[in-house]
Amino acid sequence: MRPAGATDWLGINGAACTAAAVALAALSSHAVQGPGQGQLHIAAALAFGHGVALAALSPATTRRLGRVALLVAYLGMLLFSGSLVFSVLAQWPTTLAPMGGMAMIAGWLLLAIDRARG
Repeated sequence: MRPAGATDWLGINGAACTAAAVALAALSSHAVQGPGQGQLHIAAALAFGHGVALAALSPATTRRLGRVALLVAYLGMLLFSGSLVFSVLAQWPTTLAPMGGMAMIAGWLLLAIDRARG
């Protein structure tokens, strides 16, 4: 449980990721052509969805398992979307994307377990 008055850094980062996702979508629509455009659209969509979810769910998620679940989903989104973005912008390999995808899935499954516990 978070202490009263503690900063909700997951919620803050979720909101920041949502803003970054909108900027990334604009970049992919206006500055990138070819296969990279699709990669950036996917990265933006996942960052947007996860950012909104983190910003909305984080304040009400107080149990340890729920907080860990959101953190795992957040880190997975960073790995997955970041891997796609750096692949397009810096020609890096997308080797971290599968790990990020698995982490996102694991995070949301952990949150489902946390919520099922009541």
